[in-house]
Amino acid sequence: MPELPEVETITRQLATLLPGRVISGFASDWARLTEPEPVALVAARLAGRTIQAVRRRGKLVVFVLDGGDVLLTSLRMTGSFRYRPAAAPGEGERFVRARFAFADGSGLDFVDLRKLGRMILVDGREVAGDDTGGDRTIRAPLHQAMGREPLSRAFTATWLRAFLRRRGRAAIKPLLLDQRGIAGIGNIYASEALWRSGIHPLRLAGSLRADEVGRLHGSVRWVLRKAIRLHGSTLRDYRDNRGEQGGMQHEFVVYGRAGEPCTRCGRRVARTVIGGRSTFHCPGCQRAPRRSAR
Repeated sequence: MPELPEVETITRQLATLLPGRVISGFASDWARLTEPEPVALVAARLAGRTIQAVRRRGKLVVFVLDGGDVLLTSLRMTGSFRYRPAAAPGEGERFVRARFAFADGSGLDFVDLRKLGRMILVDGREVAGDDTGGDRTIRAPLHQAMGREPLSRAFTATWLRAFLRRRGRAAIKPLLLDQRGIAGIGNIYASEALWRSGIHPLRLAGSLRADEVGRLHGSVRWVLRKAIRLHGSTLRDYRDNRGEQGGMQHEFVVYGRAGEPCTRCGRRVARTVIGGRSTFHCPGCQRAPRRSAR
């Protein structure tokens, strides 16, 4: 699933193309794309609306519309967008699940091979702010209860330490993946950040010392920023809006490198399964907690 760097790459590209364009039509032949609202109702609500901005929140692409509404898009595993200039031919990509038509003759296609992507139109005031801390009720929809943005000014080492103390009995790797705590981090970048900070993925959050929290804070931001510079990671299906692959996969130090020597200490990278997800770490650089070691 695209994580923060991939969604940020897509969002930045769309932000140079879409603001100011008026939606003249929206169509989809995939009924589940906009559930629980039917596609026809979403199309009626979008008609005539102007896209004011495109931004990212966690792993969601956010189309900011006039009138205060936002269209939230979750790309899931294989979703992406393709912009169609006004003079471009109409056939376009395969696996197009939705089409936006704009008043100037251009358009935007939502392409999704596996039909897992979703769109929802909501009041923009319902979307949690970047400085939220994952304190909202877990029963709320994700866009209302999303956690703190790790690249925002509000994501400080002090806040992170307090957050980890509140969730002290949770293992650090699954906690980093909890979108209601910290938004946007996924399996790839959690593994990379934990290696960079020298923290084993099974360490309890409350066991981290102040210096370890500081390293983790810096590592998360460093890894995410580097991945954004390289336009994300392409492991299988991910492409940006131009159909191009990312480059961060060539920079991985542990993810997907089980059995290879660690670039820091030479020990072989290990693969384990934590919370149902493949996890990669170095047994030499990231010492296991005693409970895990036993």
